[in-house]
Amino acid sequence: MHELVGALRTYAWGSRTALAQLCGRPVPSAHPEAELWFGAHPADPAHVCVDGHKRSLLDLVGADPQHELGPVAPAFGGRLPFLLKILAAEEPLSLQAHPSAVQAQAGFERENRTRVPLDSPMRNYRDENHKPELVVALERFEALAGFRPPVRTVTLLRALGVDALRPYADLLAAQPDSAGLRTLFTTWITLPQTALAALLPKVLDGCVRYLSEKTEPRSGGKEFAAEARTTLELAEAYPGDAGVLAALLLNRITLQPGQGLFLSAGNLHAYLRGIGVEIMANSDNVLRGGLTPKHVDVPELLRVLDFEPNELPIIEPEPIEHTSDGSCSFRYRTPAPEFALRRFELAAHAAPMTIPDSGPGILLCTSGEVRLWQGTDDLRITSGNAAWISAGDTVVRAAASTEPAQLFCACVGAP
Repeated sequence: MHELVGALRTYAWGSRTALAQLCGRPVPSAHPEAELWFGAHPADPAHVCVDGHKRSLLDLVGADPQHELGPVAPAFGGRLPFLLKILAAEEPLSLQAHPSAVQAQAGFERENRTRVPLDSPMRNYRDENHKPELVVALERFEALAGFRPPVRTVTLLRALGVDALRPYADLLAAQPDSAGLRTLFTTWITLPQTALAALLPKVLDGCVRYLSEKTEPRSGGKEFAAEARTTLELAEAYPGDAGVLAALLLNRITLQPGQGLFLSAGNLHAYLRGIGVEIMANSDNVLRGGLTPKHVDVPELLRVLDFEPNELPIIEPEPIEHTSDGSCSFRYRTPAPEFALRRFELAAHAAPMTIPDSGPGILLCTSGEVRLWQGTDDLRITSGNAAWISAGDTVVRAAASTEPAQLFCACVGAP
């Protein structure tokens, strides 16, 4: 059991306050801070503190995978199969999707054959792995994810009252299924720039008009107000981007603190704002569809997208244990074999809780201070800090130090 120092990633969409506040650093930060990585990803591995020295977790696992990972090592090629992050979005992330394992392997081999450098910005596939992911909100978290059922999208497009949208609404109404969604999405994402420049302002005017119209006193507000506001926000951040239109086809989702969202292969999504804990398979394969200055490969995106309409369910944490002195733990169920995630709410002055199936895994503190015990060793971690638990570190216990604390446990999932 060792302290694990995360790798800080700065992107333009990050926050100058969220991660700094969570980690107890001065606010505002010098640059927008987007992600704090806790894992053994080659692009930016976390570092383990051993005997006063820092060592890359990637090197530590690679040097002795059997000791660090235990029995799961062969199943994942001697690599830690998941990456844990704290994500802080102040502006929208790119519209994106991740490939399935079969698609990733084929794409990786294809780009290798055509000799696209691994570090090229034009590269789609940087490894052979898929990238299922789960995000759990630490505060209110907004996202677009999965294609909305077509009937509701037709209602939205018509509610905006834009004549130029009528043929597209009619197209989807005539074929309200995955094929209709594919046709409409493909049409919008490949619009010539002149056509896009003519259509987008009319859509934005429709959103403004929709939001400004009065509602009946007891109507409960406008059904698509959040979607209209999001469209305007995306257009302001990414003017003239076809992704603004594509976003109209997606579910608008709000997570409250503690709720989760799981994204499997092919799900088109974009995180909008908020701070959360994110866990994913240890991959860097992203196919982008817009809302970004980075490489966009529309044909490859269309190859991997799942157009099946689906109102993605919010994952509610499943209670596991509730102690008499106020501590409790929860599980987030997903089908991903690479990872499992649990959350512990540790009451002040409560007895230590045992972390089940501890290693290999990462314990991440997201509020307060946590004291950990394993055998005769003990370690204190504060908000924004973590601990690496190797396969040999069994029976780890955790308790809040002086005030309530929150702890996430990331480990390998069920086969």
